[in-house]
Amino acid sequence: MENQFTFNTEVTTLLDNLNLPLRAEIDQLRQLVLTADSRLSENIKWNGPNYSIDQEDRITMRVQQSKMIQMIFHRGAKVKVQPADKLIQDAPGLLIWKENDRAVATFKNMTEIEATRADLIILIQDWIRAAAV
Repeated sequence: MENQFTFNTEVTTLLDNLNLPLRAEIDQLRQLVLTADSRLSENIKWNGPNYSIDQEDRITMRVQQSKMIQMIFHRGAKVKVQPADKLIQDAPGLLIWKENDRAVATFKNMTEIEATRADLIILIQDWIRAAAV
């Protein structure tokens, strides 16, 4: 069973004002993130949706591109010592790793989002667990 969620109205207003071509896809990803872990709160960072736990940023969406949405998985703004290995396992291969504690998932349409929905929820949950350490 998925958690209940509420979109942050400031984020919704920002997205309304940006008038983005992939808005339905952005909202679908927002829902996925917020239902994956009820502790996540939504705010704005880098002019897009951002998700944090206890004021620590964990996932930020890059939404300004017209042909894709990127979800940046990270451990916050402060530089941390790199783990020896990638922070989580990515069996479905959704992530492009930038560092061992920073990765990007890219989506171009609703079909890609829906096809990876279950895997993406698990990745989000695994990331939240691992990034908190």
